[in-house]
Amino acid sequence: MFTRILCGLAFAGLLVTVASADGWAAEKAKVSVVFDRALPNVPGKSMKGVLVEYQPGGASPGHTHAHSAFIYATVLQGAIRSSVNGAPEKVYHAGENFYEEPGAHHGVSANASATEPASLLAVFVVDTDETVLTTDDK
Repeated sequence: MFTRILCGLAFAGLLVTVASADGWAAEKAKVSVVFDRALPNVPGKSMKGVLVEYQPGGASPGHTHAHSAFIYATVLQGAIRSSVNGAPEKVYHAGENFYEEPGAHHGVSANASATEPASLLAVFVVDTDETVLTTDDK
């Protein structure tokens, strides 16, 4: 359970909306920061948890996370297509997890289903003073 919470937190900095004629009022991904805490035994570092919820067919644009961020993500519901640093796309199902090294490029992050919702919990370990956790590709 703790692992799932941590994973959701990792995507806290991810703010994504994609125009859509249907679904969640034009929103294909809903991102919520669910945890933000300085690590008392690691000065200058914090743990931030983010819950990312994708509607059917939802996706995030390609992006890079903060250079100080190590990310651990767990799929909570459904299935997520992911590709990091140009690796082949992989589908992760509920209960499976993946990680991203600091400064990694997340080229694909999407719901693998066009009919069912999906969600993940991302946990970032990041410099406490970091304010921009995600930068979308240009």
